[in-house]
Amino acid sequence: MFSRMLSAFGIGGPSVDTVLDSPHAVPGQPITGQVRIQGGSSDAEISQIVLSLVTQVEAERGGFGGDDEHHGGDTEFFRMVVQQGLRVPAGQLVSIPFQLPVPWETPITAVGGAALPGLGVGVRTELLVAGAPDKGDLDPVLVGPLPSQDKVLDAFGQLGFSFRSAGVEAGSLPGVPHEFGFYQELEFFPPAQFAGMVNQVELTFVANAHELQVILDADRRRGGFSSGGDTSGHLRLSHQEAQATNWAAAISDWLTEVAQRGQTNPAFSGAHNPAFGGQTGRNPAFGGQPGFGGQPGYGGRGYDHDDHNQQGQRRRPGMGGMLAAGAAGAAGGVLGGMALGSMAEEFFGDDEG
Repeated sequence: MFSRMLSAFGIGGPSVDTVLDSPHAVPGQPITGQVRIQGGSSDAEISQIVLSLVTQVEAERGGFGGDDEHHGGDTEFFRMVVQQGLRVPAGQLVSIPFQLPVPWETPITAVGGAALPGLGVGVRTELLVAGAPDKGDLDPVLVGPLPSQDKVLDAFGQLGFSFRSAGVEAGSLPGVPHEFGFYQELEFFPPAQFAGMVNQVELTFVANAHELQVILDADRRRGGFSSGGDTSGHLRLSHQEAQATNWAAAISDWLTEVAQRGQTNPAFSGAHNPAFGGQTGRNPAFGGQPGFGGQPGYGGRGYDHDDHNQQGQRRRPGMGGMLAAGAAGAAGGVLGGMALGSMAEEFFGDDEG
């Protein structure tokens, strides 16, 4: 919660706080809270109250055999008008409750209750006063994974991957439709048995109300999806199928093929993988896939979330420790004690002035 005076009214004008019911969020479920406006020394007229979701997006420029260069800034990816035409009487408190949808492709910024370094998502409050926007009051939120994404992440922990870094990059994924002009990458060092054959593995999720797409990129040098020699795998499943899949076996088999036949593009699918039971017809990448859940929009219950994920609690052993240990190293040991206020300054700069 950040309290700030509305600059359009000057000294003695109203102040605004945005109070979230919880700092934790999950894609597909709304963030709830209140926008509280404390009246100043005189009545005030506010044309519009707008809430938006903001993340930091990087524009990656990489070269063969060299380090990637990242340049980026804050990007608004969802926007909602909360209130139109509000009069705030002098000296009185006006509270506006809200439910802010969290899009399915919102970047994951926390796993097992621990923030991932290099990532941030925040709720920004904007008030329109006398035709001019008054921006500020940025509240960071910790966005946890969906249960179907959780299953994949747990498999990475079980297999012995080590977390390297995470980022949100501008651009599109070849052959993978997605809503926003950016995508998230989670980067891992491979298990010890693949050292020297695979430099790192990048994981990207693309989710909607009905299904989850999992994209893996095995990199022998260092780079993203645009690197020339990378080997990629892509699997598309309903959320229910993703939760029932033996991801450890699927990922291990795929990575073994990559290590043995690095020039090829081995299928990351059920076609030759017993972990998927050979049911290729149920995978829309290789056949038809009926819709799942019947959920028309954000926040409904067509896809049942596992509610404990929203609070960042009770994770299975393996994944939480792997990510926390790797992320703590990447963050210089700061991860465990990172406060939400510090996160806002770290990722979004000074938006309060």
